[in-house]
Amino acid sequence: MPSDLHMHTTYSDGSLTPEELVDAAKKAGLHYIAITDHDTVDGIGSLYERGLYPARGIHIIPGIEFSAHHTQREIHILGYNIDIYYGHLIDKLNDVTEARWVRFSEMVEKLQKVGYQITETEVLMIAGASKSISRSHIARLLVKKGYFPSVRVAFDEMLNKGKPAYVPHYRLEVGEIIDLIKAAGGTPVLAHPKLIGDDGLVESICQQGIEGIEAFYPQHNEEDTKRYIAMADRYGLLVSGGSDFHGFPTRYPAKLGIFTIDDRFAEKFYRPVRKL
Repeated sequence: MPSDLHMHTTYSDGSLTPEELVDAAKKAGLHYIAITDHDTVDGIGSLYERGLYPARGIHIIPGIEFSAHHTQREIHILGYNIDIYYGHLIDKLNDVTEARWVRFSEMVEKLQKVGYQITETEVLMIAGASKSISRSHIARLLVKKGYFPSVRVAFDEMLNKGKPAYVPHYRLEVGEIIDLIKAAGGTPVLAHPKLIGDDGLVESICQQGIEGIEAFYPQHNEEDTKRYIAMADRYGLLVSGGSDFHGFPTRYPAKLGIFTIDDRFAEKFYRPVRKL
């Protein structure tokens, strides 16, 4: 059976609630899944507190996706099997969440000053249950109001680094994230290494205590995947992969089950659910 270890819910910037995501994953025939919302574990927490995790018919791995600080590159680190109630993790996530809110407010203000008629309230309506407010929520509002034809164009024109509405935000350091995930009982994995755009930097991170690398990813071609599997072998890392599913028709994959990995990779990350 196929698996998918990278997906997002409405608790960050996905379109499906955690319940809807699990149901969709079951219908797609997935065996192992990991919910990896940006800078939050609230989606997994919601399932657990409602008695829906663990779930029948599918193995759920509690996860998260952190954005790491770097002056030039975008580095994301996945954490699998974390204790979502670990106190130090919660404290750090609260810090990140607070910084995200300040940042989003500043970005909205910048957009207003150059003529885009949007409000913080409208962005929050787009974000819904998410406390992890991101540029994608702002971009979706700009598209909804007809200012841009797509989220990608909104990013390229206004929201990316160096563009008029960009605001830098607080991020933890790579080593800090790796240590935090391990302290929370989890396995840190470098997400979509090709998107970093610097394999020298990728190799450096592989030597900083990371325990896995996401070799299978929609934007990796066959050569990329082989290269990162070889890198995993060289540094003794686990091989991971996932669709980075958000659930929007304009973003591949639009449905679960289109991009998957073999169970033999996913099962190495799974641990039977312990009492949280």
